[in-house]
Amino acid sequence: MYLTHFGLSELPFSITPDTQFVYSAASHQEALNTLLVGLRNGEGFIKISGEVGTGKTLLCRRLLATLASEGGYVTAYLLNAYEDPRGLLLGLAEELGLRLPDATPHHHIMKLLNLALLKHAKAGKAVVLCVDEAQALPDECLEAVRRLSNLETEKRKLIQIVLFGQPELDVKLATPGLRQLRQRIALHYRMPGIRRDEIAHYLIHRLRIAGFRGASPFTSVAVKLLYKESCGIPRLINILAHKALLDAFGEGVGGVDVRHVVNASKDTESVPQPSGWRALMG
Repeated sequence: MYLTHFGLSELPFSITPDTQFVYSAASHQEALNTLLVGLRNGEGFIKISGEVGTGKTLLCRRLLATLASEGGYVTAYLLNAYEDPRGLLLGLAEELGLRLPDATPHHHIMKLLNLALLKHAKAGKAVVLCVDEAQALPDECLEAVRRLSNLETEKRKLIQIVLFGQPELDVKLATPGLRQLRQRIALHYRMPGIRRDEIAHYLIHRLRIAGFRGASPFTSVAVKLLYKESCGIPRLINILAHKALLDAFGEGVGGVDVRHVVNASKDTESVPQPSGWRALMG
């Protein structure tokens, strides 16, 4: 691997969401601010959508870490691994510290969740549920999430819900069967990815955290091509940058030039259209 070659202590462009490597791109920070403002104002539903690899899961982790540091919040995190509403509700119960048998009747689960949420409300705690990859949930599960938002006192919602999902979530919520849920979404942010003028800073930021010292190994032309090939999608930037570093290491050179990015692009199926650069360089 190229760690020693480039003076790195760890891989700088892993695709695993890691808050240690967070780069506060304008869109990422704006999305986080939208979430925090909505939650502090007591909004019941917030939706964050974006293409694969734009950093939704990382944003979710940043939100959970921020709420934990602020205090006053009880958080729950659910992935999309639920095939029916009962399973989802049991998952939420477990996140809130309730250990319920799988055979617990649906209505009893809702009653116990309501009691748990009331207990947190009386203690001055706001409960926030984050649902990641929400576009993959069956409609019945999304409807169960909507019903959770019905749990409230006279003055406040007992649970606030943030849905994170790919653009397919927007399509799904546009269907007539989910219109009640769509109408309850008070705030929505669509994550656009990293801007052209941010990518050079993004690359050196991650390299520095991974232990790199000195000027960026990526030439300015290589950086421009990285943006073109990735369309600013952070996960794709990471994949291409990692492969380009590998290619430079294989050649025994200390810098990443256009040819290394071209080779990385050719080796990456998720880069859909050959660019002019790749055509010129064979």
